[in-house]
Amino acid sequence: MARMHARRKGKAASKKPYVTENPGWVSTSNEEIVEFIVSKAKEGVSSSIIGLTLRDQYGVPDVKLAMGKSIMAICKEHGVEPKLPEDLMNMMKKAVRLSAHLQANRNDLHNKRSLHLTEAKIRRLVDYYKKTDVLPAGWKYSRADAKLMVE
Repeated sequence: MARMHARRKGKAASKKPYVTENPGWVSTSNEEIVEFIVSKAKEGVSSSIIGLTLRDQYGVPDVKLAMGKSIMAICKEHGVEPKLPEDLMNMMKKAVRLSAHLQANRNDLHNKRSLHLTEAKIRRLVDYYKKTDVLPAGWKYSRADAKLMVE
């Protein structure tokens, strides 16, 4: 498939190995995994960081294999899901960083274009999340609101 903002085609990088069950060497129990996920989610840690921490420090290679459901599904069950999806929040952080850079460097045309592309991606994500009822129908992106949400 072609890239969206570049005139070239890309290749997929790596693929996860096809495994259907949790490895036998995982010693962490399901209750410990759920407790860790809920405690970190209450602190405001993103689901990707929770997964990395479980992988690196607790030896859980894949939460979905161990628990049968994703980190976000566990967070939803316990009522600690974030207000905005993680990918949307990361894009908004990037847009805030770029707009702050452009305040100091007005003639930086490359980053100006990057900001336009990033905000276009944000708008497409918002449209998608409105269709799937993750965001309310009246939710709208603006730079000022994004700056308040991110900081």
